[in-house]
Amino acid sequence: MQDRILAVEEKLAQSKRVVVLTGAGISAESGVPTFRGEGGLWRQFRATDLATPESFARDPKLVWEFYNWRRELLAPLRPNAAHLALVELEKQVPHFTLITQNIDGLHQKAGSRNIIELHGNIWWLRCTQCGRLGEDRTVPLPALPRCAACNGLLRPHVVWFGEMLDAAVIEKAYGEIQTCDLMLVIGTSGTVQPAASMGMHAKGAGAMVVEINLEPTPYTDSFHISLTGKAGDIVPLLT
Repeated sequence: MQDRILAVEEKLAQSKRVVVLTGAGISAESGVPTFRGEGGLWRQFRATDLATPESFARDPKLVWEFYNWRRELLAPLRPNAAHLALVELEKQVPHFTLITQNIDGLHQKAGSRNIIELHGNIWWLRCTQCGRLGEDRTVPLPALPRCAACNGLLRPHVVWFGEMLDAAVIEKAYGEIQTCDLMLVIGTSGTVQPAASMGMHAKGAGAMVVEINLEPTPYTDSFHISLTGKAGDIVPLLT
């Protein structure tokens, strides 16, 4: 693996524009549960059944109980070595963009600045009436939190199953991918679109694409370099 690490280091030293895409794998190393597959239950409910606009319309109090529980789980967690190494990379590269599928806010807590959140952020709330956005790290929140501006019901500012990603966010992400010299794809399964194919988009635009993951993904053989292992072990080697 050492020769591949050296190849990535050389490319990083030459690169003016670097994009990093992170997924659940990097957060899992900080103790963030993925809520997929076995163990993805809260009470008797499947997480994927509660994280929908239909569930919120039917029983907003129940959905907020679930999200308050998630916020309580996330509040004490800390960024790991991979999060911190990406902060250092951002300082070293002239133009650095971090695109994440994660909603846990650990990249911000670590100190990353230029972040594009594809699926929103659990610590931000959005009013269902006036659309007002605001960060609130109160744990726990009231059972049915209300907007300070219009008293409308607040919801987590995250993309739920069945909802479209914000078009402006996606456009911004692809704009960065289209012009980068190097893209690091870290801790993603390569199964959730549109993020799954972003690495291939970068490759098609001429960038070197490096995958860092615990196990192979559907795109492993298509990327230039694949580094197998924990992000917390590998990413710090690149700084």
